[in-house]
Amino acid sequence: MTGLKIGYARVSTTGQDLTAQREGLIALGVDADQVYVDHGLTGTNRTRPGLREALAAVRSGDTLVVTKLDRLARSLPDARNIADELTTKGVTLSIGGSLYDPNDAVGRLLFNVLGMVAEFEADLIRARTREGMAVAKAKGRLRGKQPKLSPSKRKHLLATHEAGTHTQTELAELFDVSRATIYRELQRTQPEP
Repeated sequence: MTGLKIGYARVSTTGQDLTAQREGLIALGVDADQVYVDHGLTGTNRTRPGLREALAAVRSGDTLVVTKLDRLARSLPDARNIADELTTKGVTLSIGGSLYDPNDAVGRLLFNVLGMVAEFEADLIRARTREGMAVAKAKGRLRGKQPKLSPSKRKHLLATHEAGTHTQTELAELFDVSRATIYRELQRTQPEP
């Protein structure tokens, strides 16, 4: 009996679609009900529920299938750790249809190169994001999280609270904010010890 093929797919943002990866995994011989996914999670963080489920699902003799190495991990150490964990369990890793053989020097070299490229791409994405945020901030488009209450509404809230005519829950309802916002605004007025 041959082992199962377990697929894993991941996209970094909730706006991205997993269809191409799912179809790619099915074309590589994975049953549609054996595909584990992470939607909106970065590959630089190993704590992903879909990955955890895929790694738990594979048994000795099975194959974990990914369309590209960067879907599995965006850092070389994580990619190596996952590959080592699979090898220890007796599980084969298939990357786009090519089987990773940890005993083959050329296979290890290619795996490391692919892992370094995935890590490099992640670094480029971070750098472009920082640059874009800096440009937006310089143009006044990025101002950080805006306060829930304008200065005039905050002043009105504090005056209403001082009057003692409303509970904090009523204030939250009156100003159309959460109770946590009310508590936070009132806490700011307290002198620090």
